[in-house]
Amino acid sequence: MQLEPIIEVSHLNKIVSTHQGFIQILTDINISIFAKEKIAILGSSGSGKTTLLSILAGLDHHYDGSVKLLGSELKSLTENQRAGLRKDSVGFVFQSFLLIPELTALQNICLPLEISGKYSAPNLRKAEVLLDRIGLSARANHYPATLSGGEQQRIGLARAFVTEPKVLFLDEPTGSLDAENGKKIIELLFEFNRELGTTIIMVTHDTEISHQCDRILLLKGGQLSESRQ
Repeated sequence: MQLEPIIEVSHLNKIVSTHQGFIQILTDINISIFAKEKIAILGSSGSGKTTLLSILAGLDHHYDGSVKLLGSELKSLTENQRAGLRKDSVGFVFQSFLLIPELTALQNICLPLEISGKYSAPNLRKAEVLLDRIGLSARANHYPATLSGGEQQRIGLARAFVTEPKVLFLDEPTGSLDAENGKKIIELLFEFNRELGTTIIMVTHDTEISHQCDRILLLKGGQLSESRQ
C-alpha cells in the first residue's frame, strides 16, 4: 500500500518585492516527505532554506503553488486553523534557542503543554523525564541566563518534543554551538526520532549531520534538487 506523504509540495514559487524590484526566492519546488523521515536541507546563505522551512511549517502563506501539511492544504486554512495545526502536530527548534527568560528550564519545556491545554500531572512528569534525558535535571529551576548555549539548546529540543509532534522543523539547530554540544544535540534528536517516529526536517550547513539523514535536499538559486547519498 502506497503511503501518503506527511508533507506534499507542488509547483511552489515564492517571489518578494523589494525597492530594487521583484526577487524570485523559490522556483517550482516539488517534494514529498513521508512519516518518520529525516530530511536535511542544504544550501548557501540566501538560497531560501529558511523561507522554505517557514512555508512548509505554515508560518508563511504568501506563495504560489500547493503545500499540504498532514493532509491539509495550508493556503485553504485560516490563520487560526494553521496555528491550531502547528499547536497540535508541529514542533520547532531554532538556532537562537528562543527560551523565555522569565521561565525556568522546566517551565520552558512545559510551555507548549500550557499553550495546547495539555498541562497535567502525567505530562509534567513527561517533561521531567525529558529534562533527565537531556542531562539537565539539576538545572530544572535555573533560568536561561544561567545556562550555557548547549544547555539552552537542549532545553529547546526537549520543549519541541514534549508534545510528541508528528513533524519537527529545525533551523540550523547546531549553528551556534561548539562541536561537542552540537553532536549531543543531534544524538538526542535522532534518538527522539527513532522512539517517537517524528518526521525531522532540518536546515543545516553541516554536511556530517546531513549524511546521517535519510535524504539531502539541496537549494541553489531557488531551485531544489535531491542529493543521492
